[in-house]
Amino acid sequence: MQNFRHNQSESRYDRSTVNMAIRDMQNSVQDNSEENLRALLVAVADHRDKAAFRALFDHFGPKVKAFGFARLSQQGLAMDLVQETLTTVWTKAHLFDADKGNVSTWVYAIMRNQCFDMLRRVKHNREDAFGDDLWPLFEADESSGEFGDHKLDNMLTQYLSSLPKLQREVVQGIYLQELSQQELAEKLGVPLGTIKSRLRLGLEKLKSLLEKHHD
Repeated sequence: MQNFRHNQSESRYDRSTVNMAIRDMQNSVQDNSEENLRALLVAVADHRDKAAFRALFDHFGPKVKAFGFARLSQQGLAMDLVQETLTTVWTKAHLFDADKGNVSTWVYAIMRNQCFDMLRRVKHNREDAFGDDLWPLFEADESSGEFGDHKLDNMLTQYLSSLPKLQREVVQGIYLQELSQQELAEKLGVPLGTIKSRLRLGLEKLKSLLEKHHD
């Protein structure tokens, strides 16, 4: 499967089209069509166009900040998430593949992965909180359907079934059956530490599979 840069000729976006899309986006912030977002991303990928990146930043920045504040609970960390996410968009724009989803899907996948990494750094000494903080990154935002992604939901279900049996039953027990870790340990007849270990391994595996799909 060729990447988005190689597919530029097929997308029929020449330089004049890109410039027009940039001007249109700057003149009307409400023009959030996939065609415009894709044209701006082409300009970043192929021409390192700072004006196009600025338009993408203005469009996605507030949305990423809102997501980050809801998950990280600190304004500073939310702003760090904006910077990390949009910097990755700048450096990896050429890797976008339209066959795997639209621009928003791609950007929000980057956002989730960056948020996961930040949570892991911030809370690496709080093992009990690890799973509770990680799982919502793969769910649709409860207050808005904007970050929801049916493709990601379907993939998560598929990847869940691919986990080793012991990890899968723990992830399902905690997040689908809504059992506490202690309740699940008693149900399975294993130590609480074993539940924590299997949960961590299972969630790490899910995150790795999602990252691989969107690279």
